[in-house]
Amino acid sequence: MNRILERVSRRRQAVVHQPGAAPGTLKPGADALPTEVRFVRYDADGIREESSVAVNNLPRESSEAVLWVDVVGSGDVAVLEALGERFGFHPLALEDVVNVNQRPKLESFGEDLFFIVRMYSKGIKPGPWSSEQLSVLLRPGLVVTLQERPGDCFARVRERLKVKTRKIRNSGADYLTYALLDAVIDGYQPVIDSFEERVEVIEDRLLDQPEDKDLQHLHALRRDLIALRRGLAPARDVVMGLMRESDVMETVTEETRLFLRDCYDHVIRTVEQIDTFRELCASLMDLYMSMVSNRTNDVMKVLTMIATVFIPLSFLVGLYGMNFDTASPWNMPELGSRYGYPILVTIMVSVAGLLVGYFRKKGWL
Repeated sequence: MNRILERVSRRRQAVVHQPGAAPGTLKPGADALPTEVRFVRYDADGIREESSVAVNNLPRESSEAVLWVDVVGSGDVAVLEALGERFGFHPLALEDVVNVNQRPKLESFGEDLFFIVRMYSKGIKPGPWSSEQLSVLLRPGLVVTLQERPGDCFARVRERLKVKTRKIRNSGADYLTYALLDAVIDGYQPVIDSFEERVEVIEDRLLDQPEDKDLQHLHALRRDLIALRRGLAPARDVVMGLMRESDVMETVTEETRLFLRDCYDHVIRTVEQIDTFRELCASLMDLYMSMVSNRTNDVMKVLTMIATVFIPLSFLVGLYGMNFDTASPWNMPELGSRYGYPILVTIMVSVAGLLVGYFRKKGWL
């Protein structure tokens, strides 16, 4: 029941664009967080960074330095509109930023490249992993990232920016975009590892003693894998587009495209791991059904053998349980025998023993 309520809640939060609304209409979801703007401006000689900055106080773009504007939260429409006016965002790009749960994609708006990917993290409630939409705008000298909530995987990128001798400090905005995208893709691996642990735990339980709850866990795991693949598989097209599309040639240098190939390889490997786990889940479901079926067959076999043993015994008991008078001309002489009862019991035990011995010889017991 809780899962159904959570699913309905996510659907309501995702559908924030009213039918018939004008393109570029900004209407944040009910759970959108307040918007906070921070920036990092750097070149080979120095770096400057500030948090909680007003849009009007952001530095201007220049060809001598790289400006990274990091926006967290999409709840303040006025801030997002001011940001769009300041940097010339296309209205459709801002609309995709506000309407989260977009499919990962790459689009070009003039000299701007705009793409969306899913950023995953492990250990954030609710559930074993959590995801959010990351929107990135790239143009020469400017990178704008827009996240749903605080907490990202860019800590190491920020540390590298503070070291003057690192390559990122001496490269352009396209290399910074590669570094951010690489951090996002590397963040997939802990999530994949958590799925691997869940699969191994379920597999061990199935091989030990399958239970009804294991099938529920398998269904939940498979549903999570489908959701993960739905958010990750289109990222291949995003990375490939950054490498190959003709519009990218002026924005992304040849040297950076070489590094993007490594990102593409990581995405392909991660998608293959997800597919492997999905196939393993299907195999485990088949294993569960086979083991349950075998267990049912074993129970039915035991019950059948017990019934088979008692069929002749029931016949004998029923035969000698008939009410015949010993004085009748058609009497049963055994009824008057002094040793009739022990003889009948001996016959019954012998018949049962012979049947059990036969079952053991056939390997049915």
